[in-house]
Amino acid sequence: MNQVADRIIVLIPAFNEQRAITPVVEQAAALLPVVVVDDGSTDDTGQRAAAAGAHILRHPTNHGKGAALRTGFHWALEQQARAVITLDADGQHNPAHIPEFVEAHLQTGAHLVIGRRDFRRMPFPRTFTNPFGSWLLSLAVGEPIYDNQSGYRLHHRRLLKAIDQATVGFEFEVEVIGTALRNDLIVAWVEIDTIYGTETTSYFHPVLDSLRFLVTVWRARGWRRPRRQPAEA
Repeated sequence: MNQVADRIIVLIPAFNEQRAITPVVEQAAALLPVVVVDDGSTDDTGQRAAAAGAHILRHPTNHGKGAALRTGFHWALEQQARAVITLDADGQHNPAHIPEFVEAHLQTGAHLVIGRRDFRRMPFPRTFTNPFGSWLLSLAVGEPIYDNQSGYRLHHRRLLKAIDQATVGFEFEVEVIGTALRNDLIVAWVEIDTIYGTETTSYFHPVLDSLRFLVTVWRARGWRRPRRQPAEA
């Protein structure tokens, strides 16, 4: 990758992912520097990630994915990173796509590049709930949001500086989209592998997290991009 990519960091939030973390870090670290936020794991997640080549930031107790991402974002800004690529620790995001995120950012100038999965390849009920949630959010914000829950993303530092959210759960990633739209930042998409069957533990709580998402969508009606004034003749 070019010199611009030298200022891009891979951020992996992790909680009790000792089984999957090593190959994820190894593959990502072969491309870019990696930082893992160990969110209060009670297993060897942090040790294995460090052995695989990651810099470790640790929460003494579990605070949720959103909190882990915010910790990593803050650290990356302190390191003067140009951008941060986030991916999950459980093996459901293929690190081989990292160069595609960098290329999409460089070609489009996007401040947020989101990995778009094929919903048809997801297990039930995700094959229904994920496209429905993305459709609902698209309706609220007035533009296409193809995959609102994908955690595989590139965030430019301008976006990172604008993020000021109190959420700590799965809805944090939806809030990040809202931050980009409210600040009239460029959003781009790349196709990524849809990987399931990795025997991972889901920390998604169907009732609680669904209610939080619906509240977030209700608020999203105010996220529409600022209207541009027509050019003078």
